[in-house]
Amino acid sequence: MESNVIPDSIRPQRLQPGIGFGSGPTGTLRSSLRPGVTVPIAPLLPSPASLAASSGPPPPPPPLQLHSLYGGVGAGLGPGAAGHCNPGNPAVLKEAVEAVVRSFAKHTQGYGRVNVVEALQEFWQMKLTRGADLRNGALVVYEMVPSNSPPYVCYVSLPGGSCFGSFQFCPTKAEARRSAAKIALMNSVFNEHPSRRITADFIEKSVSEALASFNGNREEADNPNTGIGAFRFMLESNKGKSMLEFQELMTVFQLLHWNGSLKAMRERQCSRQEVLAHYSHRALDDDMRTQMAADWVNREQSVAGTIAQELASTERELEDARLAGRELRFYKEKKDILMLAVGQLSAANAATLPSH
Repeated sequence: MESNVIPDSIRPQRLQPGIGFGSGPTGTLRSSLRPGVTVPIAPLLPSPASLAASSGPPPPPPPLQLHSLYGGVGAGLGPGAAGHCNPGNPAVLKEAVEAVVRSFAKHTQGYGRVNVVEALQEFWQMKLTRGADLRNGALVVYEMVPSNSPPYVCYVSLPGGSCFGSFQFCPTKAEARRSAAKIALMNSVFNEHPSRRITADFIEKSVSEALASFNGNREEADNPNTGIGAFRFMLESNKGKSMLEFQELMTVFQLLHWNGSLKAMRERQCSRQEVLAHYSHRALDDDMRTQMAADWVNREQSVAGTIAQELASTERELEDARLAGRELRFYKEKKDILMLAVGQLSAANAATLPSH
């Protein structure tokens, strides 16, 4: 029985405050579109091949194909593509990041050493003053991973929600903060490049690649009730936006897919168009995180050890992506949701203990 206990090493260090559960399998469209899974639990994140072979309509391709989508756009940008390079070649990534930081310093402050933490904040403050739509302001937020010894790890969240992390061995907390700021600054700068915008040509290329990946036909791309058609709809709806802006939106759908929520919504008879329309204009919030965490509590109560297993897998994914210099919000949100579930489970267990 001891093997089923959540170990102390994965207990929460930082939890998002919950707002409540309030989800039901029936009712209005609004309640049906809530992310909570109230139907029997489905297998998590099937492969693209199994999705294509399933009898029901597959979820939209972006949650499954976003990494290739993002990498394809960056491939022709020189150093910008290094943000998604193979983690087996950290020297290339470090050289690319340093080159972008030097270039940014040259064009904004003249030659010399640049304070990347200050530069990153000033970059986003500049975007805000120039009219960028930043709902929560221009504040860049850093988060250190608790540790008493090196290597230290730091995450940085940009105003739009994108997340990056220190990608080097960092002997001090200050160095970890600078490392995270460097990779975030590089991606922020390259995100302003015209080729990082969603254009008609980019949409056609992305849809063609999705059709090839899923063995689809052109008619599917024109039908919004198919997965490929929904993908096209999402791209068309975000024409003119940058890759980081689009990826921030796709993170919501990635999490809904990972959590089994998209499948649950289909079983509640929600159309794909309704789901897309609802979540395309909804930011990831504490209510959504709390409901997803509640789903994982239910899974843990059904099969002990489920959360620990998923958390271990998520931490490996997060570590690999961080060292590769990739955008991390999907992995980071998964970990935070699972840690929130650990907290909910601990609170539920404490409430059932007999008082003395």
